[in-house]
Amino acid sequence: MNALHNEQTYRAFGFRDKLAYLLGNLGNDFTFILSSTFLLKFYTDVIGISAAIVGVVMMLARFVDAFTDVTMGRICDKSKPTAAGKFKPWLRRMCAPVAISSFLIYQSSVAGAPEWFRVVWLVVTYILWGSVFYTSINIPYGSMASAISPEPSNRQSLSTYRTMGGMFASIVIGGFLPTIVYKNNVLQGKTFTLVAGIMSVLAIGAYLLCYALTTERVKPNVCAEKQKHYGIKQLLKNAVQNRALLSIIVASILMLLAQLTLQQMAQYVYPNVYKAADLLAVSTIAMAIGMTVAASIAKPLATKFGKAEMSVAANLVAAGVCFALFLIRPQNVWVYILLNLLCWFGLGVFSMVSWALITDVIDDAELKNGFREDGSIYALYSFARKLGQAASAGLVGFLLEFIGYSEATAFDPSVTRGIFNISTLVPAVGFLALALVLWFWYPLHKKRVDENVATLKKLHEENKNH
Repeated sequence: MNALHNEQTYRAFGFRDKLAYLLGNLGNDFTFILSSTFLLKFYTDVIGISAAIVGVVMMLARFVDAFTDVTMGRICDKSKPTAAGKFKPWLRRMCAPVAISSFLIYQSSVAGAPEWFRVVWLVVTYILWGSVFYTSINIPYGSMASAISPEPSNRQSLSTYRTMGGMFASIVIGGFLPTIVYKNNVLQGKTFTLVAGIMSVLAIGAYLLCYALTTERVKPNVCAEKQKHYGIKQLLKNAVQNRALLSIIVASILMLLAQLTLQQMAQYVYPNVYKAADLLAVSTIAMAIGMTVAASIAKPLATKFGKAEMSVAANLVAAGVCFALFLIRPQNVWVYILLNLLCWFGLGVFSMVSWALITDVIDDAELKNGFREDGSIYALYSFARKLGQAASAGLVGFLLEFIGYSEATAFDPSVTRGIFNISTLVPAVGFLALALVLWFWYPLHKKRVDENVATLKKLHEENKNH
């Protein structure tokens, strides 16, 4: 067994660790949420590429991720710990490349180039950012949660703070950016390029602060005999046989499909349906309120009822709100914002525990395999999240093309009706399917998680004594 730790040589887990982990995800989401929120809108309205092409490019990039994510996970698992730790050195190494590659995606000057060049620019810069550099920093960052503390309650705190970091990035990107980058409900290309550069600089700062404040306490003792012949083939074989991992992967795809559809379609609902681009900032504040309330209750509810059980209820709430919006079709934009707040509350409760769920999966796999695979399992999980991102972009792009959306038809009544349908029905179905997966397929409900934690604690103590 591995995952032994020497707590006496480190300071106690505390707020500094939570803040550090929040800052790491803040760095991640200064570029990730920028992409998931604005990339489709930027390339359709500024660069002049059809939504279908953008969606296809984002989906094709996921085939590259199938190799880069797993490869990075194996690199993390096989790398030797340094004085700074095993995972966090990657934050310092890769923060500049991921930020620069993100900035290159949003160059408004490309709009005047031939169409083939614009498409190639999107393909190259998007893959460099998402499949290469973002992967090389996100996999170590996500794997690091297990190394910061072995205690489930501490990991739940890290999951909550990670989600809060993403929420703060959403407030900046969704709350303040629309007031700067939109003019008369039209996205301004040159302004957005400048803003993208600022987001990249902020991302570097957040990553470096995470690196400086993080302490890795859990030191893996690699079982050389068991890992001697353990490669990618065996990893994938184990993954296919791992019900907990497979179900959480499907759950992640569904969550990102629903969440990112909400975020992407907001860039069409408010400017085009309600002709109120200025209220994008208000909608983001409403999202933040829902997420903040969710953060305040997530940990006690997860402790009492279980993370999976609570997540099922939360996603049913989100699905119900989206179905209600589709049926009611509020004419008043403030009613739409209020109901979306309830939807974000439901999503927020699940988001607060989602990162702790993958640590439960890693613990469960350790009991089955005899050693930990933090990097490899998190890599598969990260790949699933990217599949969700791509599925959302691809589906939204296809549906926008299907309803006839273009810069010329952006305000036609038939098109705006289609925009509203996409923004409500797709998330509703996604949230409902997510709840069903977590209840009927995902096996790590509260009783089993508690048993796994107790068993691992006993095994780690025995190994420490030997």
